[in-house]
Amino acid sequence: MIKLTDFLKASKIDVDMGNYKVHLATGDPLEAFFSNTFKKWQEYQTQRNFQCKMVISLIELRRDKWLFAGVYKILGHKKVSDKHIDYSTALLAGQDDLIGRIVVHHNRIGRASYLIGKQDGGEFEVAEILPTRLTIENFPGYNSVCISNTRLQSIIEQGVQTWHGALSSVKGVYLITDNSCGKQYVGSAVGSSGIWQRWSDYANDGHGGNKELKAVLKEKGVDHKNHFQYSILEIADTHSTDDQIRSRETFWKEVLRSKEFGYNSN
Repeated sequence: MIKLTDFLKASKIDVDMGNYKVHLATGDPLEAFFSNTFKKWQEYQTQRNFQCKMVISLIELRRDKWLFAGVYKILGHKKVSDKHIDYSTALLAGQDDLIGRIVVHHNRIGRASYLIGKQDGGEFEVAEILPTRLTIENFPGYNSVCISNTRLQSIIEQGVQTWHGALSSVKGVYLITDNSCGKQYVGSAVGSSGIWQRWSDYANDGHGGNKELKAVLKEKGVDHKNHFQYSILEIADTHSTDDQIRSRETFWKEVLRSKEFGYNSN
């Protein structure tokens, strides 16, 4: 396999091999990548992690596979607070056809996320070139839906066809879980556009008009919606009556005890 730095040089990407770092981005950078906000996501740092001229950014896909997210030139930084360094960066030219397509093989050793770049390119090799830029995956099936708020926003904003087709054709009962505390909210979708329309409301403002979730966001701040996770408990076709759907919603509230221990108030 060819080393990533050799591939970039062959592609006329002018990486400064004498002063660069490799950023192993973990956590939720893939969500930011799908929503085209990775640059901003990366520029927010808790300390001076980018004391270098350039950064090669890689996003974790699985244990030893990383997605190439670009080579960035460091333009400067400013200290916003003790735990917030705001960097200014710029993508090097000529990468549009490579970002999101190169899958890199690298066995991460230890927990370090900011590695000083080696002159020989280090242990980073091109494992695969995807035919197209990696995008949000197709709809996985009703029983396999478990997505973050950020992923939901990207799906709705991009109108991903497989998700739209699947979610707009069914009514049903869904679950919102607050991953910061484990509390749950059981809701139902009874409109003509099914779960898609209901979840579009959540993607828009985080609460979808629910008074319980409005209260949570008012107390904890609107950004708290990024702790919400969405899944589907039960589906029914669009011919099911509203009363039938709401009856199933009540059933799931009782099963999960979301009134006693979650965000449902009735």
